[in-house]
Amino acid sequence: MEHFKALLLSKGEQGQTAEWVELGLDDLMEGDVLIRVSHSSINYKDGLAVTGKAPIARRYPLIPGIDLAGTVERSDHPSFNAGDEVVITGREIGESHHGGYAQMARVPGDWIVAKPENMSLAQTMAVGTAGFTAMLSVMALERHDVTPDKGPVLVTGAAGGVGSTSVVLLSKLGYEVHASTGRLQEGGYLKDLGAVELVDRNTLSEPGKPLQAERWAGAIDSVGSHTLANVLAQTKFGGTVTACGLAQGADLKMTVMPFILRNVTLAGINSGPIPRDRRVEAWRRLGQELDLDKLDAMTSIRKLDDIFELADEITHGRVRGRMVLEVD
Repeated sequence: MEHFKALLLSKGEQGQTAEWVELGLDDLMEGDVLIRVSHSSINYKDGLAVTGKAPIARRYPLIPGIDLAGTVERSDHPSFNAGDEVVITGREIGESHHGGYAQMARVPGDWIVAKPENMSLAQTMAVGTAGFTAMLSVMALERHDVTPDKGPVLVTGAAGGVGSTSVVLLSKLGYEVHASTGRLQEGGYLKDLGAVELVDRNTLSEPGKPLQAERWAGAIDSVGSHTLANVLAQTKFGGTVTACGLAQGADLKMTVMPFILRNVTLAGINSGPIPRDRRVEAWRRLGQELDLDKLDAMTSIRKLDDIFELADEITHGRVRGRMVLEVD
């Protein structure tokens, strides 16, 4: 039986612990595809899982990591063969099914997507759940008729993973992108990604009036709380705001005024249980529409062994762009 290195979360009377262990293939969960993992990534949710700051793990013991990319070792699934390069983001991995912070993974083939031809495995993890969520958010804006001619689109948490990828995608698609961040020293970075205007996070992060001056045709928000309430209050008539995160908080204290007086739509984004056809479509579009040079510019490569340091940094808002983890 082949043995491999993994990060394992366990829970006892003293709470959650995380430690490096050596496991065998029999320790993996059910699935019809065995993958040798080459890369993973760290998302905000991964940081919460590893540090134990939020109950992300829904079973123990558990290998965390909600993203993974690698090469199929064995497959009983009709869509995949040994040697195929594949990607998984979300679904149940890293939450209730063993995830990407290990050298091997076994998963149901229906969760897997083939790697886009023009991307490397490392680049797919530079996209990861954050970039996949950004693409789903853009698609939601499009479904609600938020087109480039309607006006600027705001991206909150713009220096983070979802935010950075959203800026790149929206810019490539012809939108005028306004980027909100609390790290104004990252202004050059965000403008290089495609942002036209910077918005100080502090102007959105405190309680505001139910309706405010109309500024944006749409927005992609990963912050929540007062920020999301203020963004909704400043969205133009008929606009749409997508919500996919809670970096400021899970609360949303506001009135119904933006919805009933301005026809504003609030669209929730959860990338985990997205049906396979939409998952494949999102990855197809990422392969075609994401500027890979800008993706590389916002990506840092680290070793999986650095996960404890990175988990602390990302939960404190100190990670810029995307962190790809070399696993194997």
